[in-house]
Amino acid sequence: MIEDPILFEVIKNSLISCSREMSQALRRTAFSPNIKERRDCSCALFDSQGRLVAQSKDIPVHLGAMPMSVKSCIEQIEDEMQENSMALLNDPYSGGSHLPDLTLVAPVFHKGERVAFTANRAHHADVGGVSPGSMPGMAISIEEEGVLIRPRIVVQNGELRQSAIEDLLSATRTPNERLGDLSAQVAANNVGIRRLNEISQRHKWETITRTFTELRDYSTQKMQIAISNFEGQTSQFIDFMDSDGTGHWHIPIKIGIQFEKQAAVIDFAGTSKQVIGNINCPLASTLSSVYYVFISILGKDIPTNEGCWSVLDIRVPEGCLLNPRYPAPVSAGNVETSQRIADVTLGALSSIMPDRIPAASQGTMNNLTIGGIDHRTGRSFSFYETIGGGSGACKGSHGANGIQVHMTNTLNTPIEALEIAYPLRVITYKIRQNSGGDGRWRGGDGVIREIEILANDCEVSIQSERRHSEPWGLQGGMSGQSGINQMSLDEKHFRLEAKTSIKTLKGTKIRIETPGGGGWGTPSKY
Repeated sequence: MIEDPILFEVIKNSLISCSREMSQALRRTAFSPNIKERRDCSCALFDSQGRLVAQSKDIPVHLGAMPMSVKSCIEQIEDEMQENSMALLNDPYSGGSHLPDLTLVAPVFHKGERVAFTANRAHHADVGGVSPGSMPGMAISIEEEGVLIRPRIVVQNGELRQSAIEDLLSATRTPNERLGDLSAQVAANNVGIRRLNEISQRHKWETITRTFTELRDYSTQKMQIAISNFEGQTSQFIDFMDSDGTGHWHIPIKIGIQFEKQAAVIDFAGTSKQVIGNINCPLASTLSSVYYVFISILGKDIPTNEGCWSVLDIRVPEGCLLNPRYPAPVSAGNVETSQRIADVTLGALSSIMPDRIPAASQGTMNNLTIGGIDHRTGRSFSFYETIGGGSGACKGSHGANGIQVHMTNTLNTPIEALEIAYPLRVITYKIRQNSGGDGRWRGGDGVIREIEILANDCEVSIQSERRHSEPWGLQGGMSGQSGINQMSLDEKHFRLEAKTSIKTLKGTKIRIETPGGGGWGTPSKY
């Protein structure tokens, strides 16, 4: 029960504003274009037990997974988390997503007692591994993807200790950029701590912590009401990953959903076991994908916090594709498999609430990394981006063209920023006309992005999906077109696989044609 509804609203919005200001600070002070321009980062606030309280409008696959990271810090190094300290981790088996996503967690103290946490997660353009960008087209163990960081203290007395991240700085190809981005993450957490203390001066910490509980209970109750409308409904759905990059194809992800009185059971029994390649999805990212769908479909006007998913009983068999064991590689699992988890969850819900569910969106993030030596400076560079595509149509609305969908929420890298920062030239960037599926409401079109490499001896890695399967339509709508990866040199063109790493010469062009979204409803005859 909310003790004071007006004060509840004031503090709730203050907490959300605090998270958003953290995100602004991180983006504005970051060194890399990946964070500064693409905004591949997320910020949030947590209570003293590591439960999500408020978040910024950032990256869905980050935000739903971060509570596991904060709780891992509490479980593993709680005694070391003192005032003015911060912990760093990226361990996919302890709440991390994939290795480039570095999470920085800061405890907040009041009169010697821990009362909250601020935390942020940012995708670093390189953390070591066998290929620049730490997103190899093929990897068979986590060690090939970069430095694995279990929870450790890296900030003491407010200072970032380089000695605590020596393994990261030694492994990365761009150590100065890593230091700059980590310093921005420290600054963002400090902004959150400062703003929380300012809020406490107006409303007292006792009131704030009470509001934490009220927020969680409020969201729980609202989600229970939304779920109760579908009590007794059940559904199943199956979809497939194109490949794992090592020769395994058509890899199933199966879901079953059962709505009970005030809860939903989501069971992934029947999903493939973990695979050799790097499409294994960490449990935190799997949970985050399911949270995203349920909050998007049922959580309108409900504050997003841990209460939203307390009503979801998610069952993921250990050792399967969506809950892998060490040392399974996971870099593509966080970005590609998470998209398919969203697809199958929406697909299962489409038979229960057909008018609410959109057709499949592009189903991939089209991850592209290019790295080598910048001939202009003589220094290593590592470029990474995800590329938008078509979103699925829904009842009453066509899909959007050239947009990031579902588990990602990044911007594109502006052409001007890209060409200034890297030895690259954008040749083509346009909508891929008519790639969306036909229907009463058409799926959105993908994009075509072609980049010329201006330096010698570079390495290109691509992690993508929906190159052999198509984003499905709903209610009679047609599928969107699958994507195409292509390399060209000296007027010769070569088709590239969905997951690949290649060495390139100066003048090589990489062309990515992204999938369109599925259509919704039977196409009109007129």
